[in-house]
Amino acid sequence: MVHHISPARLTIDRVGEILEKKMTLALSEESINLITRCREYLDNKIETCTEPIYGITTGFGSLCNISIGPDDLATLQENLVKSHSCGCGETVDPQIVRLMLLLKIESLAFGNSGVQLSTVQRLVDLFNADIIPVVYSQGSLGASGDLAPLANMCLPLLGLGEVYHKGIRRPASEIMDEMGWQPVRFAAKEGLALLNGTQFMSAHAVFAILRARRLSRLADKIGALSLDVFDGRIEPFGDEVNAVRPHPGQLETARAVRAHLKGSEMIRGHKVHVQDPYSFRCMPQVHGAFKDTLAYVGQVIETEINSPTDNPTIFPEEDIIVSAGNFHGEPIALPMDFLTLALAELSNISERRIYKLISGSRGLPSFLVAKPGLNSGFMIPQYAAASIVNQSKSLCWPTSCDSIPSSQGQEDHVSMGGNSATKLCRVADNTERVLAIELFNAMQALDLRRPATTSPELEAWHEAYRAYVPFIVNDTVMSPLIQRSVEFLRENP
Repeated sequence: MVHHISPARLTIDRVGEILEKKMTLALSEESINLITRCREYLDNKIETCTEPIYGITTGFGSLCNISIGPDDLATLQENLVKSHSCGCGETVDPQIVRLMLLLKIESLAFGNSGVQLSTVQRLVDLFNADIIPVVYSQGSLGASGDLAPLANMCLPLLGLGEVYHKGIRRPASEIMDEMGWQPVRFAAKEGLALLNGTQFMSAHAVFAILRARRLSRLADKIGALSLDVFDGRIEPFGDEVNAVRPHPGQLETARAVRAHLKGSEMIRGHKVHVQDPYSFRCMPQVHGAFKDTLAYVGQVIETEINSPTDNPTIFPEEDIIVSAGNFHGEPIALPMDFLTLALAELSNISERRIYKLISGSRGLPSFLVAKPGLNSGFMIPQYAAASIVNQSKSLCWPTSCDSIPSSQGQEDHVSMGGNSATKLCRVADNTERVLAIELFNAMQALDLRRPATTSPELEAWHEAYRAYVPFIVNDTVMSPLIQRSVEFLRENP
């Protein structure tokens, strides 16, 4: 299947489809015309303009007052990519780098960046051949865009750097020789167009949003099972009580939990307790607040990925070249920090339900084993969940509230959105693990409730789960089972 790059709005759902179905990319005729028109305009402007144009006929950052001669314009752009390739730390997940390539192509294809068609096509070729540049997680200030990681991503265009191909990390030059590709010869402005932009931040954000949407659905389903096996009450999930405080996420969560428990024998049983702990009773409010946060952040990020974010921005029809600040990451750094906090809260309430399930309450044995004492049972998975939640809480400090001036003070306020992005994905990973541990506990508790049954939907889910993770009779090594629980959630949403 092919996704055609065009000015049409790219949705986050469509991005997920491109990744899941392993689509290839092709430039539409409209995008080809926009890219070509802008490049022709810029070439003519360079020849006729007597005034300096930032980043095109001048140096960069605080070097903006140094003019560059016509013979050195291409070298200027190549030097920019080389000098800015300062990524450090862990390598970025290749799936996220694929997203970076896709989003950079989309941004350049609006025809406001002044790049050569051949340069954009080479990015398309990299994506389609699954040649994924090696990019590092540290180095971006989130303004002037994601300079360091985007520089590392673009090194292979020059035959430099490293790439992953068929799962093997190799020098880009070797792969280019095998593909019969020559290095791209940059024209004026191209290095700046490639390096300015928010694609490192926004790729992480899109990746996290796609995961967070799945985790939101799973949290409701797992939470419903935990409520049932804890002998909880369904009344707090009724439409009446939630409609009087009609936050959309709250209503959606309450209805989802009721739907998951439709037909459950246990939820209809007589209850001797008047109310449940907050971690069960307040799922509509807490899970719902997460949904509302996710919806807001999704709207912001979708606007971002449909915008050219390099600098200067070129408007051929209006005969305008504007050096401004559309590369600044603040509009998405703040929402990414917000989503990080919301994800941490989703795991926070999940861990509290885990704790209640092992507490020896409401007819369940301590630590969910038949012989506690001889067996520790599910004592330590709760410890692991608590440790993970603690780490996520520590990652909730908003990096977007910090700024360290750079480029001799020319770039005197930065968003630090690159760090917002990477910790957002890390907390998404953590939340998935905590939810997997809750499911591990809830499935064990369900078996201990037999012969009572939950809903037909959750009974079918239980049967599928037991093909991944067995019922625990005596103590066993838990780490592999927790990982299997994670795999189950990824494969059986």
